[in-house]
Amino acid sequence: MKRVLQAPNLALATLWADQLGAAGINASVQRAYASSIAGELPPDQCLPEVWVHDDAQHATACRLLDEWQHLPHRHWACRTCHEIVEGPFEQCWNCGAPRPETTGHA
Repeated sequence: MKRVLQAPNLALATLWADQLGAAGINASVQRAYASSIAGELPPDQCLPEVWVHDDAQHATACRLLDEWQHLPHRHWACRTCHEIVEGPFEQCWNCGAPRPETTGHA
């Protein structure tokens, strides 16, 4: 087992571990409930951590998490409902239509 990263909160640690699992990487959250002892230990030692079970998958897990944390910010207009969509979204929030392949706005 090898630590991938320390998360700022349990919700993100769980989300990231679940995303890694969906990508075929066996991961788990360690120190999930250690925040209750903050003060007895330094707070940064009580944050949840995401660990991979197979050390050989560590580099892949780090790369995937970095990609997920740094998604491109886009600005595009939906071709179906003409709504303006901003952020890393691949679908229109209003009608659910997929982002066009070429928008001219990257």
